[in-house]
Amino acid sequence: MQFLVKLVLSVALGSVLAYADDRAVRVCVHDEQGRAIGDAQVLAHTKPVRLSSSDGSGCAVISVSDPAAMLEISHAGFATLKQQAGVGDVDVVLRVASTNTVVDVTAQRTPLSLDASASSVRTMTKEQYEEAPGFNLDDRLRQVAGFQLFRRTGSWVANPTTQGTSLHGLASTAASRTLVLSDQIPLNDPFGGWIHWNEIPQLAVRNIELMRGGASDLYGSSAIGGVINVLPVTPEKFSYALDLAGASENTSSLNGLLAGTYKGWKGLAATSIFQTGGYILIAPEIRGAVDVPSNVHSQSGRIELHHDLGPGSVFLRGNLLNEARSNGTPVTTNATRIWRYAAGGDWSDGGDGRFLLRLHGASQGYRQSFSSVVADRSSERLTRLQVVPSSQLGAIGQWAHTYHAWTVVAGSDVLDTRGNDRETPYGTTGAPQTTVSTTARQRDTGVYGEALWQPKGWSVALSSRVDRFSTFDAKQAGATTPLPTVSETIFNPRLGVVRQLPHGVALTGSVFRAFRGPSLNELYRTGQVGQQTTLANPSLRSERATGWEAGGLINLHHIGTVRSSYFWTQVNRPIAAVQISATTTSQTLMRQNLGQLLSKGVTAELEMHPVSFLMLTAGYQYANSTVSKFQADPTLAGKWTAQVPRNSATVQARMEKSQWGVFAVDVRASGKQYDDTANQYELDPFAQVDLYAEHKLRKSLRLYMSVQNLANSRIQAGRTPQLTLAAPRIIMGGIRLW
Repeated sequence: MQFLVKLVLSVALGSVLAYADDRAVRVCVHDEQGRAIGDAQVLAHTKPVRLSSSDGSGCAVISVSDPAAMLEISHAGFATLKQQAGVGDVDVVLRVASTNTVVDVTAQRTPLSLDASASSVRTMTKEQYEEAPGFNLDDRLRQVAGFQLFRRTGSWVANPTTQGTSLHGLASTAASRTLVLSDQIPLNDPFGGWIHWNEIPQLAVRNIELMRGGASDLYGSSAIGGVINVLPVTPEKFSYALDLAGASENTSSLNGLLAGTYKGWKGLAATSIFQTGGYILIAPEIRGAVDVPSNVHSQSGRIELHHDLGPGSVFLRGNLLNEARSNGTPVTTNATRIWRYAAGGDWSDGGDGRFLLRLHGASQGYRQSFSSVVADRSSERLTRLQVVPSSQLGAIGQWAHTYHAWTVVAGSDVLDTRGNDRETPYGTTGAPQTTVSTTARQRDTGVYGEALWQPKGWSVALSSRVDRFSTFDAKQAGATTPLPTVSETIFNPRLGVVRQLPHGVALTGSVFRAFRGPSLNELYRTGQVGQQTTLANPSLRSERATGWEAGGLINLHHIGTVRSSYFWTQVNRPIAAVQISATTTSQTLMRQNLGQLLSKGVTAELEMHPVSFLMLTAGYQYANSTVSKFQADPTLAGKWTAQVPRNSATVQARMEKSQWGVFAVDVRASGKQYDDTANQYELDPFAQVDLYAEHKLRKSLRLYMSVQNLANSRIQAGRTPQLTLAAPRIIMGGIRLW
């Protein structure tokens, strides 16, 4: 306690010394309904110019020396507001723009306050993120219709190699066709392309943006289905937070955050500790003696340091994820340890534009064991051990400049990945056989640019990118046949148009090309889920996509918004797992470029605030996603894309009264889907109801409770070929302090 008191006093003294001449102005930004606006840009017209952005509570802290200094507050979809700093804290209300763009904030690399990409976008605020029932980030993102993992099982019990995500009906093959990033840095697994949804400590997440539709024009590989941008918390003042919870299935979580400032320096430390006993994935009617709960123990931590440099700032960040899992039997386990580090800076200096620099890297160790289970599931034997170390280095540089109605963006990035797959097979006697070691290297180098024109009532964005994607230095120890070296040069343009009409109506349209290069995992590593084995294919080529989207947005002023769009995306050479043999208890598949995949459909979303205490949010996606061409096996043409339902919908109703607290009901429904490319293994449709309740004890102390799968519905998650189930009813209770 004495140490904590000293720390608080040091921070307070440092703040006084740091701003002996300048004054720290707290600027809080809200919309017309009183809701906090996160990530609003606050620009102080001083010498030097200073720039800050609001956090999840809608507030930002910026230094000024003159009360007459002009503050400029802006956010996508709202009219820019200017006012003097004055002598006290500043509270501002941004109103929906009437002659400017009304599209939401997107994950584009265009400066957020000026973006007009005409994309289908959903933003999840910190409040929505915290109140959504679930344990990890993917649980919370299920509020978005059309978002799903490779299978229906959440990441808190699923094998990491099944945690790729799908948007716009484009599915995934464990590797994700959607790029997930944070602070411009990709979070897709360096070796496999799947997502570690618990990598960032929960309290270090500010809000999340989902942009659906191809985004390779700015981001390169993996952004075929869209981009999910996890905006991190940045330290602005001394603050702390604690979230402690317990749940059924022997589950507990501890989340903490501490941030502070001292003489122009800002620091943050955050951690998440999660463990669960899990549940048995195999359906009860076919369980045997080998089936045990699929559990996980994970720890993640983040340390971050910022330093203000007048018109800009620099930072240094380190993040660690360590986890160990049981995959449903005593023999099958896996573990991951991934270090991720980043450094960089942001500058905004008057007429020279805005500059961004990121240097980042990752070092990962992954291991997994596989087994063969007898038909009655009474016993198993070890068949394979894998150890997969990998590393990644990357750099991003970007410049943006605004002149009247024009904004120009230019940048370049490079991502270099090295991996080594070491596989040790085990014979029927249990003796290890010769270890096969495969090493390879990948590099994606891209140059991109965008021109954004915003005359009155219009926003027109033209962007493009050229990538050089290469897989090289692939070697298998002891092999006489060299592995293929593949290099591809890929051009991906995009055009987006927004037309603002009277009465809060906007029409949007976009057309794009995108691509995804095969991951090292797809090229060289054999995978297994249950008794389904998927073989690697070192001859895979990149996926190429062409698509368009058209829609509209209606702003109902004080009531809410409605958005709808039609999408059409054709993917050539999609990588899919195609069955090559099967028995009653096992399947063998191989990754192949499938020919052609076509996904077309409709998304519709609404957000309504009919009365002060009630918020209604709903979303629906119809996705007709099929294999449209496959020369090697024409019988697959016309089949549904694996893991993609035609219909999916979500509805959330949130009620809040100061004397009672918060109560929310979430309903999520999905139509039938197939677990395989040949459409032999059908998964039934389902509906799930989740509840959330919260009560404020004091200003900074809250109790909360949630129930997932209220009716304890039996939800089919996969057939591998044995039937596995999604989570049963989960009851959780916790306490939040901040």
